[in-house]
Amino acid sequence: MTREQFISHVERSQQALRRFLTALCCGDAQLADDIAQESYMKAYLSSDGFRSPEKFNAWIFKIAHNTFLSHKRSQRPVDDYEKAVAIASAEVSDASFRYQGLHAALANIPAKERTSILLHYMQGYAVKEISDITGDSPDAVRQQLSRGRSRLRKYLEAYGER
Repeated sequence: MTREQFISHVERSQQALRRFLTALCCGDAQLADDIAQESYMKAYLSSDGFRSPEKFNAWIFKIAHNTFLSHKRSQRPVDDYEKAVAIASAEVSDASFRYQGLHAALANIPAKERTSILLHYMQGYAVKEISDITGDSPDAVRQQLSRGRSRLRKYLEAYGER
């Protein structure tokens, strides 16, 4: 893949990737941007061996997902759900807090379920494509979607976000 082709693919994919990572990072746009930048750097460094330009989005999402997981393994949780909901429910005029309840609920479901939910409902990926991105079997992805929906529903109903 040439440099120009890579740039073209990045321009077409970056908005969707950042949206996915922002949700995966539970609203932390700065962290999402850092992970996106690191993912694109990793992709560029290995782009010489990439031979399927039509699968660039799935490839970059897989790199970003793995980068996110590496980052999560290196840190420990700092806040609990109730504290995040209290922050989100405060009177705030800033529009950036509009989805804070959803981000707080997403933060409380396991990363694999969160990833499957976001890839399926936010990015429109099919179960097979999610399986390719995450490395889980299609049956495992279906189970993650089912469990993730149930957990999200529980959190959102419990805190009046539904």
